[in-house]
Amino acid sequence: MDRPAAASISASLPRPRLFEAREAPLATLDRLPRSLWLGGLTHAAGELVPRLEALEAWRMALLRGALPPPTPGWPAAMGAGRLACGMDVQPAGEPHSALDRELRAVFATLELPAYCAGRDELADTVLQGLLFHLDLVVDYRDRGASVREAEAMAVAAFADDWRERCGELDELIAAFGDLGDLMKNTRWDALRGLLRSSEWREVVRIRALIERLPELVRIIRALGRSAPSEDEAVLSQALQPLPSPAQRARTVARRLRVPDMPGETRGVHRSGRVARMLPAEAMLLGHPQLRLVWHARHAERTLLTYEDDDRLQEVRRARASALRPDLRPAPGRRLEAGPMLICVDTSGSMQGGAEAVAKAVVLEAVRCAHAEGRACHVFAFGGPDEVVEMALGVDVEGVQRLARFLGQSFGGGTDICAPLERALARLEEAEWQRADLLIASDGEFGATPVLADRVDAARRARGLRVQGILIGDRETIGLLELADDIHWVRDWRRYGHAGDGAASRGEGLEVGGSPVHSRSLTATYFPGALRNAENRARTLSPEAAAAAVRAGQRRGDLP
Repeated sequence: MDRPAAASISASLPRPRLFEAREAPLATLDRLPRSLWLGGLTHAAGELVPRLEALEAWRMALLRGALPPPTPGWPAAMGAGRLACGMDVQPAGEPHSALDRELRAVFATLELPAYCAGRDELADTVLQGLLFHLDLVVDYRDRGASVREAEAMAVAAFADDWRERCGELDELIAAFGDLGDLMKNTRWDALRGLLRSSEWREVVRIRALIERLPELVRIIRALGRSAPSEDEAVLSQALQPLPSPAQRARTVARRLRVPDMPGETRGVHRSGRVARMLPAEAMLLGHPQLRLVWHARHAERTLLTYEDDDRLQEVRRARASALRPDLRPAPGRRLEAGPMLICVDTSGSMQGGAEAVAKAVVLEAVRCAHAEGRACHVFAFGGPDEVVEMALGVDVEGVQRLARFLGQSFGGGTDICAPLERALARLEEAEWQRADLLIASDGEFGATPVLADRVDAARRARGLRVQGILIGDRETIGLLELADDIHWVRDWRRYGHAGDGAASRGEGLEVGGSPVHSRSLTATYFPGALRNAENRARTLSPEAAAAAVRAGQRRGDLP
């Protein structure tokens, strides 16, 4: 290779920074989260670089769900050499592995790797707690404890702390199936306060109740119209809007930072720009020896210079993926697993076992929505103007709202119109157009004919499906007019606070069943009261009835 070519290759290679070799041992910090920086850098025991490397190895093992490997740098070196306070505790060169064995035994006993698998925030929280407790070894030594006693006290404190936390994690996993965003360390204290509240005890009780109502899981899983199910749909030639992938153009505006462009001075950095160097650098040029330092810094582009930049506004057009509704024949499989709108009756007639079943519906809807990434909106309704809307998610705020709702007692009247109007308004929004409606109630309500017609119109126009969970003894006209299908929780009495399995009057006494033999009492004994198509065809309007009376017509004379 000729000399000019070699020179050009050498010039293209990145030049080493002045302090790059000194900073290289701390490269582990780039791979550790910032939440572990302070504890890892200021920990009382061990050498800095081996400690950071061991901390990274422990974190990676926990994220894999495995026990951390034995690491010589930390925490096995807690008893070797000197602590940060300068106290001689054990001659250097004699490895102290008892601490490492005890910690690994604690991690295995509490099954911390299984909890931390795939959960970055939780793994970081565990390691922060470990650093904190091991830092207390120095304090225990100051109180007169020996090295082994101090280390045993630190390990015992860490084990006690996380034994309690693991019990709380078990409750969260049992309630929601997955921890979601609950394990962010910044909200741990708020979460622990919630888990000690009386409202959370009610969440645990309702979760146990869901295990005895497996049919609720199936019903809630079938809500929505976003994915085909395993069940074949009823054959239909009707056209319905189904989403299909499409591209749409949109305008994107962004501000670009242009480095080294005259504009705003942001600070001082190192570069090779002579025009923007600080006066302190220019003074080196006047010194017979220090001018060589200036030339070296200029060659390495490490002169202290002012950092300038400017912002440019850029507007461009881009194409983005979107879902376009196309009118196509109904698919062969039933659609499910979409957004959910839940109307829950919280009136006084729901007190007792019916209240517990209604709360179980809400909790299972939150669990299902969290596990499958679906949207869930709850309307808790009582009397007129008594509607509470809740967007429930598995984060600290969402769990707090859920616990407050499940911890409250029901009372008041019943007005289905207000929640139905709000649910129909939600269906107009793009996010909720493929949602289904679930009504959990004892059926002691009645919707106005105008509102019932609006629900029917939503069925025809949007494919809305309305599912009913009857927590009572019989179907009512109000629920029959609104729901496409009704699931009857016949033994709802046994789920009250008075005691599970308490005997009830009537049929099903041995299992806490309903005192009536059939849920369809209205259809059986009062068929004319139902506003179905046949009855509506035989019913005269007030104007037609008045005209018939004036004309002297009788029942047999009417067509």
